[in-house]
Amino acid sequence: MQEIVLIGLNHNTAPIELRECIAFSEKDTLGALARLVDIPVIDEVMLLSTCNRVEVLLVSKNQPKAILETKNFLSRFNDLPIQRFDAALYALQGGAAVRHVFRVASSLDSMILGEPQILGQIKSAYQTATQSKTSGVILNRLLHRTFFVAKRVRSETGIGGNAVSISYAAIELGRKIFDSLKDKKILFIGAGEMAELAVEHLIRHKAVEIYVANRTFERGVNLAKKFNGKPIHFEEIFDTLEHVDIIISSTGSADFVIHKKQVKAAMKKRRNSPLFFIDIAVPRDIDPEINRINNSYVYDIDDLKGVIEENLEDRRKEAGKAERIIDEAVIRFREWYKNLDVIPTIVALRSKMEGIAGSELEKTLQTLRHLSEADREAMTRMTQAMINKIMHNPTRLLKSDSPHINKSVYLDFARRLFKLDE
Repeated sequence: MQEIVLIGLNHNTAPIELRECIAFSEKDTLGALARLVDIPVIDEVMLLSTCNRVEVLLVSKNQPKAILETKNFLSRFNDLPIQRFDAALYALQGGAAVRHVFRVASSLDSMILGEPQILGQIKSAYQTATQSKTSGVILNRLLHRTFFVAKRVRSETGIGGNAVSISYAAIELGRKIFDSLKDKKILFIGAGEMAELAVEHLIRHKAVEIYVANRTFERGVNLAKKFNGKPIHFEEIFDTLEHVDIIISSTGSADFVIHKKQVKAAMKKRRNSPLFFIDIAVPRDIDPEINRINNSYVYDIDDLKGVIEENLEDRRKEAGKAERIIDEAVIRFREWYKNLDVIPTIVALRSKMEGIAGSELEKTLQTLRHLSEADREAMTRMTQAMINKIMHNPTRLLKSDSPHINKSVYLDFARRLFKLDE
């Protein structure tokens, strides 16, 4: 029987050093999906890769084999021995996998409880899967319900109150470092959603000057224009280090954007005045070795955990309401999912009985050639009535909503007893 399976790791099970080894870029994701769906035991698949998690959501008739094949794929694709990441992986099936997806989309499993970015990231991952034609009936239904549940959690609870996000935490860290961000010069590397949110926070704290560097200069110009900042070319980053106080970096680069030797040279020109790097990218943009330079300080995404703790208490109180919404949604989805298997089984069982009865009826009628057409039609109706009566109780049992019935066991038994899969 097909079942939903989720294999992954996140900020709770793996440090950033491991997460960045497993992370998939947007380009990598397309190739990864194509290779995953080619694995015979995987029927449908979606891949979610963010700074805090990498998760493979799939549908399979052979769950243990699918889990093993997915682990092997992650190892091969990232050129990383399974032993390096196996202990950090979680594998969930059925209702547990559905619940996890609902919780992740509702931001109950995020580093920052209630942050809104994860839902957009899941939508993007799902869009990639649909465009790649690796999602089917089951994942399509699951993801549509996921978006509905996340929207309901957001609208019916206060889990999104007291705005908290990775970018917000980065600004809070800057305030702790300098007491105030007023009159401070900030360099943003990257011009994505994280950077935009951070700039909005900075403006509220009256930073005096904002520089924006992006590999695509036009995007940097657009963000800088929106917030009265100054766009710079990527190649100008190192010269700009001499003038700014805080660098916040969030790019999709696979390699370090700023290296130790570059900062060492800049610090001489700065006469060793403090320079703070806040790295919210995975893989990391800033060489952690920069921490070894006097008056240079590097904070990565894992360092932000302590900063955000103060802002989460109210959201935790609302999490209980969100969990109840999710409990209800899981039950409803599993009911739909079980009926999805019931109907094909009933149709297959009826088809098998009609095939056997029709064959035997035809043989009998060939020996009774003296019967009139009306008699033949009467025997056909009688045969159909017998099939209906025989099917009545099995159909009621398989469609029953009784909590005392393990429907999956009955379905499996029926398919094996009548050899419906042969």
